[in-house]
Amino acid sequence: MGDTTHGHGGNYINCEKGLWSWLTTIDHKRIALMYFITIMAFFLMGGLFAILLRLELLTPEKLFLSADMYNRAMTLHGSLMVFMVIVPGVPALLGNFCLPLMIGAKDVAFPKLNLASWYCLIIGAFIALLSLFWGGVDTGWTFYTPYSARSADAVTFVVLGAFVMGFSSILTGLNFIVTIHKLRAPGMTMMRMPLFIWSLYATAIIQVIASPVLGITLLMLAVERWFGIGIFDASMGGDPVLFQHFFWFYSHPAVYIMIIPAMGVISEVISTFSQKTIFGYKAIALSSLAISAISFLVWGHHMFVSGQSDLAAAIFSILTMLVGVPTAIKLFNWVATMYKGQVKLDTPMLWAISFLALFTIGGLTGLPLAAFATDVHLHDTYFVVAHFHYTMLGGALVGFFAGLFYWFPKISGKMYNEFQGRVSAVMVFIGFNMTFIPQFIMGSQGMPRRYHTYAGEFSPYHVASTFGSWVLAAGFIFAIYILTRDFFKGEKCESDNPWNSTTLEWQAGTPPIHENFVEIPTVTGRPYEYR
Repeated sequence: MGDTTHGHGGNYINCEKGLWSWLTTIDHKRIALMYFITIMAFFLMGGLFAILLRLELLTPEKLFLSADMYNRAMTLHGSLMVFMVIVPGVPALLGNFCLPLMIGAKDVAFPKLNLASWYCLIIGAFIALLSLFWGGVDTGWTFYTPYSARSADAVTFVVLGAFVMGFSSILTGLNFIVTIHKLRAPGMTMMRMPLFIWSLYATAIIQVIASPVLGITLLMLAVERWFGIGIFDASMGGDPVLFQHFFWFYSHPAVYIMIIPAMGVISEVISTFSQKTIFGYKAIALSSLAISAISFLVWGHHMFVSGQSDLAAAIFSILTMLVGVPTAIKLFNWVATMYKGQVKLDTPMLWAISFLALFTIGGLTGLPLAAFATDVHLHDTYFVVAHFHYTMLGGALVGFFAGLFYWFPKISGKMYNEFQGRVSAVMVFIGFNMTFIPQFIMGSQGMPRRYHTYAGEFSPYHVASTFGSWVLAAGFIFAIYILTRDFFKGEKCESDNPWNSTTLEWQAGTPPIHENFVEIPTVTGRPYEYR
Protein backbone atom coordinates (compact mmCIF):
# COMPACT_ATOMS: atom_id res chain seq x y z
CA MET A 1 0.00 0.00 0.00
CA GLY A 2 1.36 3.44 -0.91
CA ASP A 3 1.35 6.63 1.10
CA THR A 4 -2.24 7.05 2.31
CA THR A 5 -1.76 10.25 4.29
CA HIS A 6 -0.23 13.02 2.23
CA GLY A 7 -1.39 14.28 -1.14
CA HIS A 8 -0.69 17.35 -3.21
CA GLY A 9 -2.23 20.70 -2.32
CA GLY A 10 -2.21 20.54 1.46
CA ASN A 11 -5.02 19.46 3.78
CA TYR A 12 -8.78 19.85 3.56
CA ILE A 13 -8.75 23.16 5.46
CA ASN A 14 -6.36 25.06 3.18
CA CYS A 15 -6.85 23.24 -0.15
CA GLU A 16 -9.24 26.01 -1.25
CA LYS A 17 -9.57 29.61 -0.12
CA GLY A 18 -12.52 31.93 0.37
CA LEU A 19 -15.97 31.86 1.96
CA TRP A 20 -17.63 30.72 -1.27
CA SER A 21 -15.45 27.61 -1.37
CA TRP A 22 -16.83 26.66 2.06
CA LEU A 23 -20.48 27.45 1.29
CA THR A 24 -20.36 25.33 -1.87
CA THR A 25 -18.05 22.56 -0.63
CA ILE A 26 -18.97 18.91 -0.96
CA ASP A 27 -16.07 17.74 1.23
CA HIS A 28 -17.60 15.90 4.19
CA LYS A 29 -14.89 17.27 6.51
CA ARG A 30 -15.59 20.89 5.64
CA ILE A 31 -19.33 20.31 5.98
CA ALA A 32 -18.64 18.87 9.45
CA LEU A 33 -16.81 22.08 10.41
CA MET A 34 -19.75 24.16 9.19
CA TYR A 35 -22.02 22.00 11.35
CA PHE A 36 -19.69 22.71 14.29
CA ILE A 37 -20.06 26.48 13.89
CA THR A 38 -23.84 26.19 13.43
CA ILE A 39 -24.49 23.79 16.30
CA MET A 40 -22.28 25.70 18.75
CA ALA A 41 -24.09 28.94 17.93
CA PHE A 42 -27.46 27.29 18.61
CA PHE A 43 -26.04 25.64 21.75
CA LEU A 44 -24.96 28.98 23.21
CA MET A 45 -28.32 30.51 22.29
CA GLY A 46 -30.29 27.65 23.87
CA GLY A 47 -28.03 27.73 26.92
CA LEU A 48 -28.72 31.45 27.34
CA PHE A 49 -32.46 30.76 27.56
CA ALA A 50 -31.75 28.01 30.12
CA ILE A 51 -29.79 30.44 32.30
CA LEU A 52 -32.64 32.98 32.06
CA LEU A 53 -35.12 30.30 33.20
CA ARG A 54 -32.95 29.26 36.14
CA LEU A 55 -32.39 32.89 37.14
CA GLU A 56 -36.14 33.53 37.17
CA LEU A 57 -36.58 30.47 39.43
CA LEU A 58 -34.08 31.81 41.95
CA THR A 59 -37.03 33.23 43.94
CA PRO A 60 -40.53 31.78 44.53
CA GLU A 61 -42.25 34.88 43.13
CA LYS A 62 -41.78 36.67 39.82
CA LEU A 63 -38.26 38.08 39.45
CA PHE A 64 -38.08 39.57 35.93
CA LEU A 65 -40.00 37.26 33.55
CA SER A 66 -43.79 37.26 33.26
CA ALA A 67 -45.54 33.89 33.05
CA ASP A 68 -45.95 34.34 29.28
CA MET A 69 -42.30 35.31 28.73
CA TYR A 70 -41.19 32.38 30.88
CA ASN A 71 -43.18 29.97 28.70
CA ARG A 72 -41.69 31.48 25.55
CA ALA A 73 -38.13 31.20 26.89
CA MET A 74 -38.78 27.60 27.94
CA THR A 75 -40.16 26.74 24.48
CA LEU A 76 -37.19 28.30 22.72
CA HIS A 77 -34.72 26.58 25.04
CA GLY A 78 -36.27 23.18 24.39
CA SER A 79 -36.71 23.65 20.64
CA LEU A 80 -33.17 24.94 20.11
CA MET A 81 -31.53 22.23 22.18
CA VAL A 82 -33.53 19.31 20.81
CA PHE A 83 -33.99 20.12 17.11
CA MET A 84 -30.93 22.30 16.44
CA VAL A 85 -28.26 20.91 18.79
CA ILE A 86 -28.67 17.39 20.15
CA VAL A 87 -30.46 15.68 17.22
CA PRO A 88 -27.93 16.86 14.59
CA GLY A 89 -24.98 17.04 17.03
CA VAL A 90 -23.01 13.80 16.93
CA PRO A 91 -24.25 12.38 13.58
CA ALA A 92 -24.01 15.57 11.54
CA LEU A 93 -20.73 16.83 12.99
CA LEU A 94 -18.63 13.92 14.22
CA GLY A 95 -20.39 11.40 11.99
CA ASN A 96 -19.86 13.51 8.90
CA PHE A 97 -16.18 14.01 9.64
CA CYS A 98 -15.29 10.51 10.79
CA LEU A 99 -17.51 8.05 8.92
CA PRO A 100 -15.71 8.06 5.54
CA LEU A 101 -12.30 8.14 7.25
CA MET A 102 -13.20 5.23 9.55
CA ILE A 103 -14.37 2.99 6.71
CA GLY A 104 -11.59 3.98 4.29
CA ALA A 105 -13.76 5.97 1.86
CA LYS A 106 -12.95 9.26 0.12
CA ASP A 107 -16.32 10.84 0.95
CA VAL A 108 -19.91 9.97 1.70
CA ALA A 109 -22.05 8.35 -1.00
CA PHE A 110 -23.95 11.54 -1.91
CA PRO A 111 -21.71 14.59 -1.27
CA LYS A 112 -24.16 17.16 -2.70
CA LEU A 113 -26.98 15.69 -0.62
CA ASN A 114 -24.68 16.06 2.38
CA LEU A 115 -24.32 19.78 1.73
CA ALA A 116 -28.08 20.06 1.15
CA SER A 117 -28.69 18.56 4.62
CA TRP A 118 -26.66 21.39 6.20
CA TYR A 119 -28.66 23.98 4.27
CA CYS A 120 -31.90 22.31 5.41
CA LEU A 121 -30.79 22.76 9.02
CA ILE A 122 -29.84 26.40 8.43
CA ILE A 123 -33.03 27.28 6.52
CA GLY A 124 -35.28 25.40 8.97
CA ALA A 125 -33.66 27.08 11.96
CA PHE A 126 -34.03 30.50 10.29
CA ILE A 127 -37.75 29.89 9.70
CA ALA A 128 -38.23 28.70 13.29
CA LEU A 129 -36.40 31.68 14.77
CA LEU A 130 -38.61 34.06 12.79
CA SER A 131 -41.17 33.30 15.51
CA LEU A 132 -39.20 35.66 17.76
CA PHE A 133 -40.39 38.58 15.62
CA TRP A 134 -44.04 37.48 15.82
CA GLY A 135 -44.31 37.43 19.60
CA GLY A 136 -42.72 34.06 20.31
CA VAL A 137 -44.15 30.61 20.99
CA ASP A 138 -45.39 29.47 24.40
CA THR A 139 -46.53 25.89 23.72
CA GLY A 140 -43.45 24.06 25.00
CA TRP A 141 -41.07 22.24 22.63
CA THR A 142 -43.58 19.38 22.21
CA PHE A 143 -46.14 21.70 20.51
CA TYR A 144 -49.03 19.84 22.18
CA THR A 145 -52.49 20.47 20.86
CA PRO A 146 -54.81 22.21 21.63
CA TYR A 147 -52.19 24.82 22.69
CA SER A 148 -50.43 24.82 19.32
CA ALA A 149 -53.68 24.60 17.35
CA ARG A 150 -55.10 27.81 18.81
CA SER A 151 -52.16 29.94 20.02
CA ALA A 152 -50.35 32.78 18.25
CA ASP A 153 -49.44 32.63 14.56
CA ALA A 154 -45.75 32.35 15.50
CA VAL A 155 -46.33 28.63 16.14
CA THR A 156 -46.61 28.12 12.39
CA PHE A 157 -43.06 29.37 11.85
CA VAL A 158 -41.60 27.00 14.45
CA VAL A 159 -43.60 24.06 13.12
CA LEU A 160 -42.54 24.69 9.51
CA GLY A 161 -38.96 25.25 10.65
CA ALA A 162 -38.93 21.88 12.42
CA PHE A 163 -40.47 20.33 9.29
CA VAL A 164 -37.60 21.62 7.12
CA MET A 165 -34.99 20.57 9.69
CA GLY A 166 -36.46 17.09 9.57
CA PHE A 167 -35.22 16.81 5.97
CA SER A 168 -31.69 17.45 7.23
CA SER A 169 -32.00 14.46 9.54
CA ILE A 170 -33.53 12.22 6.84
CA LEU A 171 -30.92 13.12 4.20
CA THR A 172 -28.06 12.55 6.64
CA GLY A 173 -29.43 9.16 7.67
CA LEU A 174 -29.99 8.06 4.08
CA ASN A 175 -26.48 9.16 3.13
CA PHE A 176 -24.90 7.26 6.02
CA ILE A 177 -26.76 4.01 5.30
CA VAL A 178 -25.69 3.97 1.63
CA THR A 179 -22.13 5.01 2.51
CA ILE A 180 -21.74 2.22 5.06
CA HIS A 181 -23.13 -0.42 2.70
CA LYS A 182 -21.39 0.66 -0.50
CA LEU A 183 -18.12 2.49 0.25
CA ARG A 184 -16.31 0.38 2.85
CA ALA A 185 -12.62 -0.21 2.10
CA PRO A 186 -11.51 -3.63 0.83
CA GLY A 187 -11.43 -6.08 3.69
CA MET A 188 -13.72 -4.07 5.96
CA THR A 189 -16.62 -6.40 6.60
CA MET A 190 -19.54 -5.30 8.76
CA MET A 191 -17.97 -7.07 11.72
CA ARG A 192 -14.74 -5.15 11.22
CA MET A 193 -16.41 -1.75 11.38
CA PRO A 194 -15.60 0.50 14.34
CA LEU A 195 -18.37 0.66 16.94
CA PHE A 196 -18.92 4.36 16.23
CA ILE A 197 -19.93 3.37 12.69
CA TRP A 198 -22.34 0.76 14.07
CA SER A 199 -23.93 3.47 16.23
CA LEU A 200 -24.29 5.80 13.24
CA TYR A 201 -25.84 2.96 11.25
CA ALA A 202 -28.44 2.23 13.96
CA THR A 203 -29.16 5.95 14.27
CA ALA A 204 -29.55 6.41 10.52
CA ILE A 205 -32.23 3.71 10.46
CA ILE A 206 -34.23 5.64 13.06
CA GLN A 207 -33.70 8.94 11.21
CA VAL A 208 -35.01 7.56 7.94
CA ILE A 209 -38.03 5.74 9.43
CA ALA A 210 -39.14 8.03 12.27
CA SER A 211 -38.41 11.57 11.05
CA PRO A 212 -41.07 11.52 8.29
CA VAL A 213 -43.72 10.78 10.94
CA LEU A 214 -42.89 13.99 12.80
CA GLY A 215 -42.70 15.91 9.54
CA ILE A 216 -46.16 14.78 8.45
CA THR A 217 -47.56 15.47 11.95
CA LEU A 218 -46.22 19.04 12.00
CA LEU A 219 -47.45 19.59 8.45
CA MET A 220 -50.94 18.42 9.47
CA LEU A 221 -50.82 20.85 12.40
CA ALA A 222 -49.94 23.70 10.03
CA VAL A 223 -52.70 22.66 7.59
CA GLU A 224 -55.20 22.59 10.45
CA ARG A 225 -54.24 26.15 11.43
CA TRP A 226 -54.31 27.44 7.85
CA PHE A 227 -57.47 25.79 6.52
CA GLY A 228 -59.49 24.95 9.66
CA ILE A 229 -59.50 21.21 8.95
CA GLY A 230 -60.27 19.26 12.13
CA ILE A 231 -57.35 16.90 12.72
CA PHE A 232 -56.18 17.56 16.28
CA ASP A 233 -58.52 20.33 17.49
CA ALA A 234 -61.48 18.78 19.33
CA SER A 235 -63.68 21.83 18.63
CA MET A 236 -63.47 20.93 14.92
CA GLY A 237 -63.92 17.18 15.44
CA GLY A 238 -60.22 16.38 15.79
CA ASP A 239 -58.42 14.35 18.47
CA PRO A 240 -55.68 16.05 20.57
CA VAL A 241 -54.41 12.67 21.82
CA LEU A 242 -53.76 11.63 18.20
CA PHE A 243 -51.12 14.37 18.06
CA GLN A 244 -49.43 12.86 21.14
CA HIS A 245 -49.31 9.42 19.50
CA PHE A 246 -47.77 10.82 16.31
CA PHE A 247 -45.37 13.12 18.15
CA TRP A 248 -44.00 10.51 20.55
CA PHE A 249 -43.80 7.83 17.86
CA TYR A 250 -41.03 10.04 16.48
CA SER A 251 -39.79 11.72 19.60
CA HIS A 252 -38.97 8.66 21.65
CA PRO A 253 -36.88 7.15 18.83
CA ALA A 254 -35.42 10.69 18.59
CA VAL A 255 -34.09 10.19 22.11
CA TYR A 256 -31.98 7.39 20.65
CA ILE A 257 -31.05 9.50 17.61
CA MET A 258 -29.43 11.68 20.26
CA ILE A 259 -27.94 9.01 22.54
CA ILE A 260 -26.85 6.06 20.34
CA PRO A 261 -24.19 8.07 18.45
CA ALA A 262 -22.85 9.32 21.79
CA MET A 263 -22.63 5.70 22.92
CA GLY A 264 -20.54 4.99 19.83
CA VAL A 265 -18.18 7.82 20.76
CA ILE A 266 -17.80 6.36 24.25
CA SER A 267 -16.84 2.96 22.81
CA GLU A 268 -14.01 4.58 20.84
CA VAL A 269 -12.76 6.73 23.71
CA ILE A 270 -12.81 4.01 26.38
CA SER A 271 -10.99 1.48 24.20
CA THR A 272 -8.34 4.03 23.19
CA PHE A 273 -7.67 5.48 26.64
CA SER A 274 -7.68 2.05 28.26
CA GLN A 275 -5.27 0.86 25.51
CA LYS A 276 -7.22 -2.35 25.46
CA THR A 277 -9.30 -4.32 22.96
CA ILE A 278 -12.98 -3.53 23.44
CA PHE A 279 -14.77 -6.15 25.52
CA GLY A 280 -17.68 -7.81 23.70
CA TYR A 281 -17.40 -6.07 20.32
CA LYS A 282 -20.24 -8.00 18.70
CA ALA A 283 -22.55 -7.53 21.71
CA ILE A 284 -22.02 -3.75 21.69
CA ALA A 285 -22.54 -3.57 17.91
CA LEU A 286 -25.77 -5.58 17.93
CA SER A 287 -27.07 -3.81 21.05
CA SER A 288 -27.12 -0.56 19.03
CA LEU A 289 -29.44 -2.21 16.52
CA ALA A 290 -31.54 -3.67 19.38
CA ILE A 291 -32.00 -0.25 20.98
CA SER A 292 -32.92 1.15 17.56
CA ALA A 293 -35.60 -1.53 17.04
CA ILE A 294 -37.11 -1.31 20.54
CA SER A 295 -37.25 2.50 20.37
CA PHE A 296 -40.19 2.27 17.96
CA LEU A 297 -42.29 0.28 20.43
CA VAL A 298 -42.22 2.39 23.61
CA TRP A 299 -43.80 5.76 22.78
CA GLY A 300 -46.89 5.08 24.90
CA HIS A 301 -45.01 5.46 28.18
CA HIS A 302 -45.21 9.24 27.61
CA MET A 303 -49.00 8.92 27.68
CA PHE A 304 -49.79 6.97 30.86
CA VAL A 305 -52.07 9.79 32.06
CA SER A 306 -53.69 10.45 28.66
CA GLY A 307 -56.54 7.98 29.18
CA GLN A 308 -55.09 4.97 27.37
CA SER A 309 -56.18 1.54 28.62
CA ASP A 310 -54.51 -0.27 31.53
CA LEU A 311 -53.52 -3.07 29.15
CA ALA A 312 -51.77 -0.64 26.79
CA ALA A 313 -50.02 0.98 29.77
CA ALA A 314 -48.80 -2.42 31.00
CA ILE A 315 -47.48 -3.38 27.55
CA PHE A 316 -45.67 -0.08 27.06
CA SER A 317 -44.24 -0.33 30.57
CA ILE A 318 -42.74 -3.78 29.90
CA LEU A 319 -41.38 -2.75 26.50
CA THR A 320 -39.80 0.38 27.99
CA MET A 321 -37.96 -1.62 30.63
CA LEU A 322 -36.75 -3.92 27.84
CA VAL A 323 -34.59 -1.06 26.51
CA GLY A 324 -32.52 -1.45 29.68
CA VAL A 325 -31.15 -4.79 28.48
CA PRO A 326 -29.06 -3.67 25.46
CA THR A 327 -28.15 -0.48 27.32
CA ALA A 328 -26.86 -2.46 30.29
CA ILE A 329 -24.85 -4.64 27.89
CA LYS A 330 -23.04 -1.53 26.69
CA LEU A 331 -22.37 -0.22 30.19
CA PHE A 332 -21.07 -3.59 31.40
CA ASN A 333 -18.79 -3.97 28.38
CA TRP A 334 -17.37 -0.45 28.75
CA VAL A 335 -16.51 -1.06 32.40
CA ALA A 336 -15.08 -4.49 31.51
CA THR A 337 -12.91 -2.82 28.85
CA MET A 338 -11.49 -0.43 31.46
CA TYR A 339 -10.82 -3.29 33.90
CA LYS A 340 -7.07 -4.00 34.03
CA GLY A 341 -6.51 -1.58 31.16
CA GLN A 342 -3.85 1.12 31.04
CA VAL A 343 -6.41 3.82 31.82
CA LYS A 344 -5.23 7.37 31.02
CA LEU A 345 -7.37 10.14 32.45
CA ASP A 346 -6.91 12.52 29.55
CA THR A 347 -9.66 14.99 28.71
CA PRO A 348 -11.74 12.72 26.38
CA MET A 349 -11.62 9.94 29.00
CA LEU A 350 -12.83 12.29 31.76
CA TRP A 351 -15.78 13.28 29.57
CA ALA A 352 -16.42 9.57 28.88
CA ILE A 353 -16.34 8.64 32.58
CA SER A 354 -18.74 11.53 33.25
CA PHE A 355 -21.00 10.05 30.59
CA LEU A 356 -20.95 6.64 32.33
CA ALA A 357 -21.95 8.15 35.67
CA LEU A 358 -24.55 10.63 34.42
CA PHE A 359 -26.18 8.39 31.84
CA THR A 360 -26.44 5.54 34.34
CA ILE A 361 -28.33 7.84 36.70
CA GLY A 362 -30.51 8.94 33.79
CA GLY A 363 -31.28 5.34 32.88
CA LEU A 364 -32.04 4.19 36.40
CA THR A 365 -34.32 7.15 37.11
CA GLY A 366 -36.21 6.23 33.95
CA LEU A 367 -37.46 3.05 35.62
CA PRO A 368 -39.93 4.83 37.96
CA LEU A 369 -41.21 6.72 34.92
CA ALA A 370 -41.61 3.47 32.97
CA ALA A 371 -43.74 1.94 35.73
CA PHE A 372 -47.36 3.04 35.44
CA ALA A 373 -47.98 3.23 39.23
CA THR A 374 -45.08 5.59 39.99
CA ASP A 375 -45.31 7.61 36.77
CA VAL A 376 -48.78 8.85 37.72
CA HIS A 377 -47.21 10.61 40.71
CA LEU A 378 -44.01 11.77 38.97
CA HIS A 379 -45.58 12.78 35.63
CA ASP A 380 -45.06 16.47 34.76
CA THR A 381 -42.86 17.11 37.80
CA TYR A 382 -39.23 18.21 38.06
CA PHE A 383 -38.31 14.53 38.41
CA VAL A 384 -39.04 14.19 34.69
CA VAL A 385 -37.00 17.33 33.92
CA ALA A 386 -34.00 15.95 35.83
CA HIS A 387 -34.29 12.49 34.25
CA PHE A 388 -34.55 13.98 30.77
CA HIS A 389 -31.46 16.15 31.28
CA TYR A 390 -29.40 13.31 32.77
CA THR A 391 -30.16 11.33 29.63
CA MET A 392 -29.90 14.06 27.00
CA LEU A 393 -27.42 16.53 28.46
CA GLY A 394 -25.49 14.16 30.72
CA GLY A 395 -25.58 11.47 28.04
CA ALA A 396 -25.81 12.88 24.52
CA LEU A 397 -24.05 16.24 25.04
CA VAL A 398 -21.33 14.98 27.38
CA GLY A 399 -20.64 12.16 24.90
CA PHE A 400 -20.60 14.77 22.13
CA PHE A 401 -17.88 16.76 23.91
CA ALA A 402 -15.91 13.57 24.59
CA GLY A 403 -15.89 13.05 20.82
CA LEU A 404 -14.97 16.67 20.08
CA PHE A 405 -11.88 16.47 22.30
CA TYR A 406 -11.02 12.95 21.09
CA TRP A 407 -11.04 13.78 17.37
CA PHE A 408 -9.88 17.40 17.80
CA PRO A 409 -6.26 16.65 16.75
CA LYS A 410 -7.47 14.91 13.60
CA ILE A 411 -9.99 17.65 12.75
CA SER A 412 -7.70 20.63 13.39
CA GLY A 413 -4.12 19.31 13.20
CA LYS A 414 -3.59 21.01 16.58
CA MET A 415 -3.47 19.91 20.23
CA TYR A 416 -5.66 21.54 22.88
CA ASN A 417 -4.47 22.55 26.35
CA GLU A 418 -4.77 19.27 28.29
CA PHE A 419 -5.03 20.79 31.77
CA GLN A 420 -7.73 23.24 30.74
CA GLY A 421 -9.65 20.47 28.96
CA ARG A 422 -9.68 18.41 32.15
CA VAL A 423 -10.87 21.43 34.16
CA SER A 424 -13.79 21.98 31.75
CA ALA A 425 -14.84 18.31 32.07
CA VAL A 426 -14.75 18.45 35.89
CA MET A 427 -16.65 21.77 35.95
CA VAL A 428 -19.43 20.31 33.78
CA PHE A 429 -19.69 17.18 35.93
CA ILE A 430 -19.90 19.12 39.21
CA GLY A 431 -22.22 21.81 37.84
CA PHE A 432 -24.49 19.23 36.23
CA ASN A 433 -25.08 17.32 39.46
CA MET A 434 -25.53 20.56 41.43
CA THR A 435 -28.20 21.58 38.93
CA PHE A 436 -30.26 18.43 38.58
CA ILE A 437 -30.00 16.39 41.80
CA PRO A 438 -32.11 19.02 43.64
CA GLN A 439 -34.67 18.69 40.85
CA PHE A 440 -35.05 14.95 41.50
CA ILE A 441 -35.78 15.72 45.17
CA MET A 442 -38.34 18.47 44.62
CA GLY A 443 -39.93 16.53 41.76
CA SER A 444 -40.48 13.51 44.00
CA GLN A 445 -42.08 15.91 46.51
CA GLY A 446 -44.54 17.16 43.91
CA MET A 447 -43.00 20.30 42.40
CA PRO A 448 -44.58 20.58 38.92
CA ARG A 449 -42.48 21.55 35.92
CA ARG A 450 -43.09 24.55 33.65
CA TYR A 451 -44.21 26.80 36.54
CA HIS A 452 -42.50 30.17 36.89
CA THR A 453 -43.60 30.63 40.52
CA TYR A 454 -43.67 28.03 43.26
CA ALA A 455 -44.30 27.38 46.97
CA GLY A 456 -41.58 28.66 49.30
CA GLU A 457 -40.83 25.15 50.61
CA PHE A 458 -39.10 24.36 47.28
CA SER A 459 -36.91 27.48 47.40
CA PRO A 460 -33.67 25.82 48.73
CA TYR A 461 -33.77 23.28 45.89
CA HIS A 462 -34.31 25.93 43.22
CA VAL A 463 -31.54 28.13 44.63
CA ALA A 464 -29.09 25.20 44.64
CA SER A 465 -30.15 24.26 41.11
CA THR A 466 -29.67 27.81 39.83
CA PHE A 467 -26.18 28.11 41.36
CA GLY A 468 -25.31 24.75 39.81
CA SER A 469 -26.49 25.94 36.39
CA TRP A 470 -23.94 28.76 36.52
CA VAL A 471 -21.11 26.29 37.14
CA LEU A 472 -22.45 24.02 34.39
CA ALA A 473 -22.70 26.89 31.89
CA ALA A 474 -19.19 28.08 32.75
CA GLY A 475 -17.83 24.56 32.13
CA PHE A 476 -19.43 24.26 28.69
CA ILE A 477 -18.42 27.79 27.67
CA PHE A 478 -14.85 27.07 28.80
CA ALA A 479 -14.80 23.85 26.74
CA ILE A 480 -16.06 25.65 23.60
CA TYR A 481 -13.49 28.42 24.18
CA ILE A 482 -10.65 25.87 24.44
CA LEU A 483 -11.68 24.07 21.25
CA THR A 484 -12.16 27.30 19.28
CA ARG A 485 -8.96 28.98 20.51
CA ASP A 486 -6.72 25.96 19.99
CA PHE A 487 -8.16 25.26 16.54
CA PHE A 488 -6.36 28.44 15.48
CA LYS A 489 -3.59 28.84 18.07
CA GLY A 490 -2.96 25.39 19.54
CA GLU A 491 0.34 23.58 19.27
CA LYS A 492 0.74 21.58 16.08
CA CYS A 493 -0.07 17.88 16.43
CA GLU A 494 3.13 16.15 15.37
CA SER A 495 1.63 12.68 15.06
CA ASP A 496 -1.09 11.26 12.85
CA ASN A 497 -2.10 9.06 15.80
CA PRO A 498 -1.48 10.95 19.08
CA TRP A 499 -3.70 8.59 21.13
CA ASN A 500 -2.22 5.34 19.78
CA SER A 501 -5.65 4.30 18.52
CA THR A 502 -6.22 1.37 16.15
CA THR A 503 -9.10 2.59 13.97
CA LEU A 504 -8.60 3.66 10.37
CA GLU A 505 -9.11 7.43 10.65
CA TRP A 506 -5.84 7.73 12.60
CA GLN A 507 -3.93 6.42 9.57
CA ALA A 508 -4.99 9.46 7.54
CA GLY A 509 -3.01 12.70 7.61
CA THR A 510 -3.46 15.22 10.43
CA PRO A 511 -5.51 17.07 9.31
CA PRO A 512 -6.54 14.81 6.41
CA ILE A 513 -6.07 15.73 2.77
CA HIS A 514 -9.11 16.62 0.66
CA GLU A 515 -9.38 13.04 -0.68
CA ASN A 516 -8.81 11.49 2.81
CA PHE A 517 -6.39 8.88 1.46
CA VAL A 518 -4.04 8.93 -1.55
CA GLU A 519 -4.78 5.23 -1.96
CA ILE A 520 -7.76 3.44 -0.45
CA PRO A 521 -6.38 1.30 2.41
CA THR A 522 -6.93 -2.43 2.71
CA VAL A 523 -8.25 -3.68 6.05
CA THR A 524 -6.73 -6.92 7.32
CA GLY A 525 -7.85 -7.11 10.95
CA ARG A 526 -10.51 -6.10 13.43
CA PRO A 527 -10.54 -2.71 15.13
CA TYR A 528 -9.39 -2.31 18.74
CA GLU A 529 -6.66 -4.97 18.50
CA TYR A 530 -4.12 -3.70 21.03
CA ARG A 531 -1.04 -5.83 21.50
